[in-house]
Amino acid sequence: MRGELVRKLAARCLTTGLAVLAFVVLALTGATGWGLALAVAALAASAAEQRIRPSADLVAETTLIAAAILAGYSRRLDDGLNLALVATGLVLLGLVLLVGPLRTAGSLEIRTVNLPVRAWTPLIADRLGTALLGLLAALALAAALALPAGVALAASLLVGAGAGAVALDLARRRFRPRAGGGSVAAALRRYQPEFLLYFSAPPGSEYQVTMWLPYLERIGRPFLVVLREPEFLAPIAAATDAPVVYCPTLGALDEALVPSLRVAFYVNHGAKNSHCVRFTQLTHIQLHHGDSDKAPSANPVSGIFDRIFVAGQAAIDRYGRAGVQIPADKFVVVGRPQVESIEVRPEPARGLAHPTVLYTPTWTGHHADADYCSLPVAEELLHRLLERGATVILRAHPYTGQNPASARQLGRLTELLVADRARTGRQHVVGAAARELSLTECVNSSDALVSDVSGVISDFLYSGKPYAVTDMGDEGDRFVERFPLAGSGYVLRRDMSNVDEVLTALLDTDPLAEARWATRRRYLGDFPAESYAEVFLTAARRELAPAETLTASASA
Repeated sequence: MRGELVRKLAARCLTTGLAVLAFVVLALTGATGWGLALAVAALAASAAEQRIRPSADLVAETTLIAAAILAGYSRRLDDGLNLALVATGLVLLGLVLLVGPLRTAGSLEIRTVNLPVRAWTPLIADRLGTALLGLLAALALAAALALPAGVALAASLLVGAGAGAVALDLARRRFRPRAGGGSVAAALRRYQPEFLLYFSAPPGSEYQVTMWLPYLERIGRPFLVVLREPEFLAPIAAATDAPVVYCPTLGALDEALVPSLRVAFYVNHGAKNSHCVRFTQLTHIQLHHGDSDKAPSANPVSGIFDRIFVAGQAAIDRYGRAGVQIPADKFVVVGRPQVESIEVRPEPARGLAHPTVLYTPTWTGHHADADYCSLPVAEELLHRLLERGATVILRAHPYTGQNPASARQLGRLTELLVADRARTGRQHVVGAAARELSLTECVNSSDALVSDVSGVISDFLYSGKPYAVTDMGDEGDRFVERFPLAGSGYVLRRDMSNVDEVLTALLDTDPLAEARWATRRRYLGDFPAESYAEVFLTAARRELAPAETLTASASA
């Protein structure tokens, strides 16, 4: 996170510095060519800063660059007062002042993918900043070539006309909204969705949705995905044919929640979930995006939902152990459908000579009580695995890069495995290759797991294969009390003092093989493997059934 701050600060300084330098050179010196080159460089820096800081306010810098280019243009033409250049300056001033407010207004408009509606205004509004930078670059080129000032005016008027059309349409939407909502609401009413998946989360969290999309599609009813952050629109829309709707405001959410909807599913405890839970005509169901003994998995906020779909009885017990009182009838045990493709190994695999070990370090979490990350001590673990002839699949949490220290630690582990691969030929899987594999593929390719406290362990548990859990809090006996899933695994101390003992149990003797099967039933339900996902699908369809249908079934 510190690295991200430094990157933003560097972008800010570069943009401002180049803009000021270009203006000084073009306004106060005769070095017109150099000044125009500096102006183009300042525009490139501005474009880069917009990518790094999408909400950046570049009005001052853009004004300086525009004034500098016009000063250079005037000097290149050398014909005194040029009314066309004056008019160009006025158009540019209007554009500089309007681009920011229009982008802001456009960002408050509902947007959608996979739905037959035309919503060009928000998209163009979002690109006006880029269009202005492109216009200024074109004017700098025109100045360098000493083209007639009318060319500059025509180009500026063309961009200005586009901005004006956007402004008029946004004003019409804001001050004269259509009765019953806009085109998105009309298209959704025609589509008649029966349920929605509601999602709000920090950047990089789209995996929480994509893991559920195949099972929501298998329910066999029309549905939509409602997003509250725009960066998820493209990746989630690419993962499904269902309509994906970005609702930036509560008004947009009102428009998207059409009368045909009966159920809303959620995959996390995001603060904005409350914006949707307020719709009492819906049944609100929490799915979670994994099952683990982490503190967030017993979040008291779960109590706001009408139903809580959990993988097994262990998830229900977890709330009670944390002192969270939730009525028993809110819980529905549905298994964890994502594990249905995991291959089960019913017999213990002891004495493995060349095992493949999956290592899945988690991230540091938003708060200290959720920091289970083992990356700081993992180098010793990997050295011992390599000494035992193991092939390692290193699959880190998607959020690892948010912490610079964790990113550096992961980089060192990656270098260690790459060097060993070059020396021994063992096909360790790291970096982009590991990210391209699904968790199921990683589980099926491995003989054992070493993991921090996370939902990965629950999924791996389905395979029946052995696992080790890192105790990063040095809690000793209390660790298994707090994280019961570790009781059927081998607990690795933070200082790695028992690493040899744990690896022997994990890869050779496996004394907890029988205990894992009982834990597997408690955490993942006792459902037939051939129809495992059907438990979730049946429960979801039951919630979607009209009340009169349920009443008739109960009385039959």
